[in-house]
Amino acid sequence: MKKKNIPAGKKALELVRGNAVPIMFVIICAIFIPMAGFSPSYLLNEIITRMGRNLFLVLCLLFPIMAGMGLNFAMTLGAMGAEIAVILVADWQIWGIPGVVLSMILSIPFSALLGFICGTLQNMAKGREMITSYIINFFINGWYQLIVLYIMGSIIPIIHASIMLPRGYGIRNTVSLLNMRQCLDDLLAVRIGGVKIPVFTFILVGLMCLFIIWFRRTKLGQDMRAVGQDMDVARDAGINVDRTRIISVVMSTVCAGFGMVIYLQNIGNLPTYTGHSQIGMFCIAALLVGGASVEKASIGNAFLGVILFHLMFIVAPGAGAFITGDSMVGEYFRVFLSYGVIALALIMYEAKKRMAKSKAGRELAEAQKEKEAAE
Repeated sequence: MKKKNIPAGKKALELVRGNAVPIMFVIICAIFIPMAGFSPSYLLNEIITRMGRNLFLVLCLLFPIMAGMGLNFAMTLGAMGAEIAVILVADWQIWGIPGVVLSMILSIPFSALLGFICGTLQNMAKGREMITSYIINFFINGWYQLIVLYIMGSIIPIIHASIMLPRGYGIRNTVSLLNMRQCLDDLLAVRIGGVKIPVFTFILVGLMCLFIIWFRRTKLGQDMRAVGQDMDVARDAGINVDRTRIISVVMSTVCAGFGMVIYLQNIGNLPTYTGHSQIGMFCIAALLVGGASVEKASIGNAFLGVILFHLMFIVAPGAGAFITGDSMVGEYFRVFLSYGVIALALIMYEAKKRMAKSKAGRELAEAQKEKEAAE
């Protein structure tokens, strides 16, 4: 039986429809880059810096998507765990590479505990994981604020007054990490034509990518994919669905803790009360910009998304100043796009799912009619 030839026009339409968000951002960046007036070397340097800073965080989102739990807004819990670890390390005055390593190790129990709580609650709200993780993020943020604003210094001993509020307890709004700043990025770094390439940071990102590729082939990785495709079938196959889902969230939050430490060492300071607030939203937006969806995402989506999303972040203020004379317009525009792309991706996902259901219904009805006619 010969396969039907799909017209080239229809193929192109399907390609555009399936990659609408990345194509939209490519067009936006192509328009904004000349307006911003930045040199190619400056743009390349900024993109490479932001890739090293953000890629690890974006990659941690792949585990819950693999398990069919959608976009993990609760990755912010891992960032909070990392921030508590960094505050303790800063108080102990352990800097440089040892400080980064110790921060990552200390973040594991905090991030794993918060991930376990989040995964358990999400199992109680199957089918509503994304909104549940979003609300859990606000709930845990309240506890985080209580810990850093009151408990640290009053109950948890803080040695150095330099990171405490003048009243004697609570952590200052900003904790300096100057002695830790870019210690990973500078390790094995090379400069090519004025562009700094943080080789060691990219090695860590590469190891994370290799781990994801390897993990997908393991028994647990296969179980996660089976759970993501159909929980009932996976349960019938003897897979502990709830346990597998919890593990995926814990892995995501622990990796987010590592990613947050990499992020903070690049920035060189810790905004104690706001540092984690937009991390989840921007990472999810970057992944969606790369062409990912609620139910399918890849390493390639993460790389492409970080490049396009942060390229727009770099050029938007300059383009806003060029168009209106006010660079703040560009600031508002890029925040608007970061939320807008999430809304657009979710709408497109729901529309695609409904179209698939409608098509399946029509095919079933036609098959039933053919069966009745044959009888």
